[in-house]
Amino acid sequence: MRSLLALQQKLLPDLLEVMNKRYRVLRQLRLTQPIGRRSLANSLDITERVLRSEVTFLKDQGLIDMSIQGMQLTEEGEQLLMELEPVMNEVSGLDNLEERLKDKLGIPEVLIVPGDSDVTPWVKKEMGRAAVGRLKRFQLQSKVIAVTGGTTLASVADMMIPSQDTDGTLFVPARGGLGEQVENQANTICAKMARKAHTDYRLLHVPDQLSEEAYQSLIEEPGVKEILEIIKSASIVVHGIGDAKTMAVRRKSTTEVLEKIEENQAVAEAFGYYFNQSGDVVHKVKTIGLQLEDLERSELVIAVAGGHSKANAIEAYLKTGIQSTLVTDEGAAKALLEGFSL
Repeated sequence: MRSLLALQQKLLPDLLEVMNKRYRVLRQLRLTQPIGRRSLANSLDITERVLRSEVTFLKDQGLIDMSIQGMQLTEEGEQLLMELEPVMNEVSGLDNLEERLKDKLGIPEVLIVPGDSDVTPWVKKEMGRAAVGRLKRFQLQSKVIAVTGGTTLASVADMMIPSQDTDGTLFVPARGGLGEQVENQANTICAKMARKAHTDYRLLHVPDQLSEEAYQSLIEEPGVKEILEIIKSASIVVHGIGDAKTMAVRRKSTTEVLEKIEENQAVAEAFGYYFNQSGDVVHKVKTIGLQLEDLERSELVIAVAGGHSKANAIEAYLKTGIQSTLVTDEGAAKALLEGFSL
């Protein structure tokens, strides 16, 4: 493919530039449709005049529809975009970036989407869509899928679509609630993903952080015990990776815990565990839900995290040795590789 494009570029020097411009328009449209021309131009950081000519071309090709509500992709546009993605990833070097990062992190698979979610928030939707795409390549029938909370996992839920093989598939929250915005809680994300996938779900109605006494009491409750057994049997786990200090504050941790996390130089958090840059656990919150050791029994673990600011957290968590598929963005990927090369 690369050699063919190289030949075409000799005859049409601006070929890749035009392809990339139109690809960006289609990709952004998929994330924000229906959308007006002015809003789309702003999100792409181009002028309305430049966008107008591209939109006219794409409409004439039958790739987008225009209505009072705004522009959106046609079925043909969706299909073309899907077929273009691997080509554009190769042209842009993302496939090479994936291979390099996979080797450096020592994990079986890395999927990278263009952009940096720290700079452009809608990139989280692209990560969500990539995570859903990876999920759909797995045999989902009769599987238990555990999902955590957070804004990145909320984007995964937003991008969820029905699958042909979800008979008997069950979505469950990987843990209790953090007491944060309801739309970012594991229970909400679990229910949304199940509804959009047209399958079933179970919820876990317990706080995420408990005292030892409350923890021991709750895990003996028949209803809690039953759902915990289901959660721990999950074949598939989809989770985020948090910045240690940010997560400690979100949990409303005590001053003592905050000081402990800082003294031990924790940089990452997942499943209630706090990790230093070497991947060692430096603090553990008493939580009801999946524990780190439960992941060893899972058939597929998908970690979704992006933004250049998350590079240290991603690296630290993956040093635990858990065999994960990492879904991330270009910003985090480049920061990770730059860090490794220092």
